[in-house]
Amino acid sequence: MPTFTALTTLPGKDPAEKLGEAMERLIPEPTGVGVFEIEDDSGLWEVGGYFVEAPDEAGLAVLAAAFGAKPFVISELPETDWVAKVKRELAPVEAGRFFVYGSHDADKVPEGVEPLLIEAAMAFGTGHHGTTQGCLRALDRLDNGGFTGRNVADIGCGTAVLAMGAARIWPNPVLASDIDPVAVEVAEANVAVNGLEGRVKCVVAAGFDNPELQAAAPFDLVFANILKGPLIDLAPDMASNLQDGGYAILSGILNEQADEVIAVYARSGINLVHREEIGEWTTLTLVK
Repeated sequence: MPTFTALTTLPGKDPAEKLGEAMERLIPEPTGVGVFEIEDDSGLWEVGGYFVEAPDEAGLAVLAAAFGAKPFVISELPETDWVAKVKRELAPVEAGRFFVYGSHDADKVPEGVEPLLIEAAMAFGTGHHGTTQGCLRALDRLDNGGFTGRNVADIGCGTAVLAMGAARIWPNPVLASDIDPVAVEVAEANVAVNGLEGRVKCVVAAGFDNPELQAAAPFDLVFANILKGPLIDLAPDMASNLQDGGYAILSGILNEQADEVIAVYARSGINLVHREEIGEWTTLTLVK
């Protein structure tokens, strides 16, 4: 069965959300509608819908005009078994001592590594993305340098691969949080399948705003693999929740954005120790 997409952009959250709501009333109706902020400081939002039959182009044109959006771009997607595609294309990844793999590659786990199993259907945050890979390499580098995390948090944890990496090599429990309850459910499932229940606790939180995080602070290591904008907003709270001498491993930063993030964190008393570029992404290790 073919799938059609209809995508547009427009400035402002409220108009974008209202356009998304209006799209849901189209006939034929979309099977799903998404509204996302474009993380490039442009102030633009993307509104998109998925359809199992060709959408009403005239109706979409009227909506775009009514809400001040660009004309919708309509595309037909080829039939794809996405999970099978991920299994074919996402080979296991080594990041320092860590080996990130899907269950379809369980027979490829070598001796002498710290294995982290992430199912193929949960592709972002598996270690194939340069940001996650960079954070795991930074974790490996800290441990090799003699640091042991005794109170670790993973803010914006996604699949919880970073929290699980820390729990694999150090004995103390790790707190993992995400603003998205669905991501937290995914994280809990990954923790269970990796045999780390009781070692990684997953909670819903925006930044550090959760009673369990507040009770555990200050941390000696905090991961935050999110995006430049949220990372900059997080800097004051990071300073409040990181102990003196504690480390922050930050990613989700495009290479050209790294200097700005470094400067913002330096103003909060958290200074650069190491930076690494993997593809278009930079990972920063900083110390308070």
